[in-house]
Amino acid sequence: MQHLVIGLAGGTGSGKTTVTQRILDRLHVQQDKVVVIQHDSYYKDISAHHGLTPDKINFDHPDSLETSLLVQHIKELRNGKAVEQPMYNFTTHSRLKEAKHIESKDIIIIEGILILVDKQLRDLMDVKIFLDTDADERVLRRLRRDTVERGRSIESVMHQYIATVKPMHLEFVEPSKHWADIIIPRGGENAVAIDMVVAKIESMLRNKHTIS
Repeated sequence: MQHLVIGLAGGTGSGKTTVTQRILDRLHVQQDKVVVIQHDSYYKDISAHHGLTPDKINFDHPDSLETSLLVQHIKELRNGKAVEQPMYNFTTHSRLKEAKHIESKDIIIIEGILILVDKQLRDLMDVKIFLDTDADERVLRRLRRDTVERGRSIESVMHQYIATVKPMHLEFVEPSKHWADIIIPRGGENAVAIDMVVAKIESMLRNKHTIS
């Protein structure tokens, strides 16, 4: 069977992980046939920022991620090869010494706010999905995630949102919606849209089985 690559984009806190899980829950396919790749894992190590401190780094700009390595890894996975995915520590803003071994699977899902910005990456996707979630809801989700999961202060999260997250969303993330095949309003709450996506994915899987 040929590999099916699905891109799931949307602003910070738009519900990408939730939607991915709901898609997987509805797909009539074994979970071990699916691999999920997070664009966030490809953040550059802080040492690549030429001595800048974290508060001076724009982590929401495409240049903060090593997307070229992700493109290389998706190509290898599509060719049936395993890859060694970087592992990133959001507290220290550094890559861990160890990598995560990823085997090639029938379905490859790529998640990230900026995955539709890069043409090389877009061109590897069979389906491109954008989650169009209300901005206020996204801010609250990010605030909860960064304070609870990443140990950051409310003040630092708010400062980063105003300084880089919102401007970069308007400059890069929102315009990338143009490249989406499917736009899902309200994120994980939109059960009807998710069911339609699942139906489309299953149809494409059947076609790929037939072709192969």
